[in-house]
Order: sequence, then C-alpha cells, then structure tokens
Amino acid sequence: MADLKERLLPPRPASAINLRDSSYRPSASGRLPFQGVDVSGLKKRGQGLRSWIRVDTSGNSQVIEVDKFTMMRRCDLPARDLRLLDPLFVYPSTILGREKAIVVNLEQIRCIITADEVLLLNSLDSYVLQYVVELQRRLQAAGVGEVWQSEDQELNRRGYRSFDNMYGNTSPDYLPFEFRALEVALEAACTFLDSQAAELEIEAYPLLDELTSKISTLNLERVRRLKSRLVALTRRVQKVRDEIEQLMDDDGDMAEMYLTEKKRRMESSSFYGDQSLMGYRSNDGPLSFSAPVSPVSSPPDSRKLDKCLSISRSRHESVRSSESATNSIEELEMLLEAYFVVIDSTLNKLTSLKEYIDDTEDFINIQLDNVRNQLIQFELLLTTATFVVAIFGVVAGIFGMNFEIPMFDYPGAFKWVLLITGVCGLIIFSAFLWFFKYRRLMPL
Repeated sequence: MADLKERLLPPRPASAINLRDSSYRPSASGRLPFQGVDVSGLKKRGQGLRSWIRVDTSGNSQVIEVDKFTMMRRCDLPARDLRLLDPLFVYPSTILGREKAIVVNLEQIRCIITADEVLLLNSLDSYVLQYVVELQRRLQAAGVGEVWQSEDQELNRRGYRSFDNMYGNTSPDYLPFEFRALEVALEAACTFLDSQAAELEIEAYPLLDELTSKISTLNLERVRRLKSRLVALTRRVQKVRDEIEQLMDDDGDMAEMYLTEKKRRMESSSFYGDQSLMGYRSNDGPLSFSAPVSPVSSPPDSRKLDKCLSISRSRHESVRSSESATNSIEELEMLLEAYFVVIDSTLNKLTSLKEYIDDTEDFINIQLDNVRNQLIQFELLLTTATFVVAIFGVVAGIFGMNFEIPMFDYPGAFKWVLLITGVCGLIIFSAFLWFFKYRRLMPL
C-alpha cells in the first residue's frame, strides 16, 4: 500500500520535507512550534478574493475575482485607496486622481477607473446594476460615434471641413473613456441623492402641516426622526458637493485625472525613444549588449544614447502637454461644473426643507408660548378670585368666635354682614382687574 501511494502521489519538494521536519521538532521549552495554528488555511484566508465587475472601453462586461494585492499591482494604487472601496467600512464620498487610475467612492458607486477599463465592486444593489447598464449603453453608443469621427478625420485629411471644425465646436460625446465612466458615476450619485431628497420632501411637508394643526407626542416624534434623516442626507450631499468643488478649484488634480492622455504620452515617449535608439544604431553601428557596463562610470556611447533619448522624450512631452493640458482641464471642468450645479440644487432643496422645519418649530414654540401665557393669565385670575373668597372666610372666622355683641340680637344683621362682605369683595376684585389692565398683564 505504501509503494502504491508513493507511485500515485507526486513527489514532495525538499523544502516542504524540511519544513515539516523542522516544524515537528520540539523546541527548548518542550512544546511543538505552530501548535494550534491552521497553517493550511492561512493562504486561503490571506488571499481575500473579491468579485469585481469589469467593463472595458467597448462596453463588454465580465465578473472577475481578484485579490487585494493583485488589484494594487494592476492599477498601481496604494492600500489606503482600496480601503475607500471596502463595503465593510463607511467612508465619505471621495474622488481621487492617481497616476494610472481614478478612485471613485460616491454613495453606492465604488469603482476604479483606468484608461482601459472600469473595475466595480460586484453588488446586488440596483444602483450598481443601473450604473453598469448605463455605462455599457453609452460606451456602445459612443463606439458608433467614434466610427463617424474617424471618417470625419479622414475627410479632414483630404481637405474637407466638418461641421465641428466649421463652427469651432467639439461634440461632448467624444470624451475620453475615464471621463465617460466618471460622468456616469456622478450622474448615478446625483440622481440617487436627488431621489432621496425628493422622497424626504414628499414625506415631510404633509407631516409638518399635520403637526401645525395638531401638536401631539406622536407627531413630534415623527418630525424628530424626519429631521435626523434630513441632517444625515444633508451631510452626504454636502460632502459630494465639497468634493466636486475641491476638484474644480485644483487644476493639478484635474490634469492628473486625464488618464488617456498620460497613457498616450507614455506610449509616444517610448515610441520616440525607440526611434532615437534606431537612429543611434544606424549612425554609430549596431550596439553590443554583451559588453559589461561599469557600475562606477558609463562609457561615452551610453551617455550619448541617454542624452538623445531624454531630449527626444522631453521635446515630445512638451509639445503634447502644451496642446492638450488646457483642453483636458476645460473638458473635465465643464463636466464637473454640470454636476456641481445638480448637486448644489439638491443641497438647496434640502436647505429649504430644513428652513421649513425650523419655521414650523418656531411656529409651534409660539403656539406653546401662547398657550402657556393663557394658562398663566387664568391662574392669575383664579388666584385673585381665591383671595376675594378668602375674605368671606376671614369674616366668618371673626364672627364665629365665642363672644357676645349687640349685633347678634338683630334678626337682619346676618344679611347686612353678607351684603357688606360681598360688596367689598367685588370692589377688591375689580381693583385687581384694573391693575392687571393698567400693567398690561392680560388683554382685558
């Protein structure tokens, strides 16, 4: 049985045998190393595979599973940028422009945009699926427009003038790929926040009107919950607005987000470098790569080659940057400005709703103060009446003492006492009312 097992199973490497032998060798303390540790499951837990939706420039989508470190190498991103896309953490809305990618975290849309693809975290959220469908639709529609654009460029080379060149306009549909993906993400985030604000408005105004007509504990609790939701939504909308405004104010960040242009520059610089290298070879003969290179000093031929490559690369980059830097910033600035207006309108809508809630609270406080003042006035009248009635008690207490006076011998004396006491009470009560009116303590 042991011989059959050895023939069927592949041989183990020597490193694995040595590792097993060393791991089961007891230490100086008498305990086995790695005791209680599942070494076989460490690799599986450390991989951290996640499902991503990949959409290329043609609008084709597919679901891939990539771990964190592979994604970092693929998009040239640090680990802190990928943490912004982690669904387990709640981060504010952020748009970051990096060397080879744009990291977008806008509400439910968490994606990485490169010059060739969009990597979106796979989710069952309807807004994520709508983003993928809308991006595919626009990319496929833009593919038809690019065919017409290529034919238009061919006509321009032949001497014909197009309508765009005739009037000095360029169609906004021919934006770079990363701008199209960013536009769909901004549109999805702005639409989601605006729909949330609209739902909140539909729920808020009838509830506030009901509260003004009937102040109750249930209505006050519902308004309190509504105000909490309004504050949270306003904070999210304000963060998206601040992020767009910050990008619009910084030209360097906007230029950093032009990924297609940077990729084109790198390809052109490598192309010009290859041409310079070929020209150097044709002038000075073929290069010999077998000769050793000294780490201390380079030969004159290599210095001449490096200088030639750097000059050609700098010339090409300066020409391309001067032509496209201004246009690229203007295109992105116009794109951001359009959605800045949309998100600012949503923020104004929430601000108006908050002001309406504050006005309703002020109105309720005024009503409560009015009721409180009426209660105070009623209490003041009741206290005055109690004081007048107390006079009868004082008279009854005086005449109820155990002593004899001649007034007790007259049969009508009781009536006169009641009459005089009542008239004095009315005079005193009228005097109090006149004093309240004179002091404007109550409207009489």
